[in-house]
Amino acid sequence: MSLKTQIDADIKAAMLARDQGKLLALRDIKKLILLEETKPGATELTEADEMKILQKAVKQRKDSVEIYKTQGRQDLLDKELAEIAVIEVYLPAAMTEEELQSQIAAIIEQVGAKAPSDMGKVMGVASKQLAGKAEGRAISEMVKKLLAQ
Repeated sequence: MSLKTQIDADIKAAMLARDQGKLLALRDIKKLILLEETKPGATELTEADEMKILQKAVKQRKDSVEIYKTQGRQDLLDKELAEIAVIEVYLPAAMTEEELQSQIAAIIEQVGAKAPSDMGKVMGVASKQLAGKAEGRAISEMVKKLLAQ
């Protein structure tokens, strides 16, 4: 079942349950997918494209959460956290730090990186292999840490 079909089914379920918070988040996901599909020259979305859309939506909400924390806006903070929880259901489980470290160590060995100056080579491969499994920031920090050793 495609993500779009799953979202449609979940929207119907949220409507029947009268769950406004979940419904709002699901409609926003559907909107983002439809916008991506209707861009000029767009082809059918792959699963990787769908995951990127969801990750971007979560990242935007996490950024908003930080702003709302500093401004003391608990009402908006709660809304954003609820939407993040709904969206994360559709994302694959994030890697643990140990899993990330072992994957990146294997990639470093694969590309033959020795020094921090080789970070670009490692990041290119790591970003592709770990897309959807770990955040770019976490990948970058782990690469820096391992290459500095």
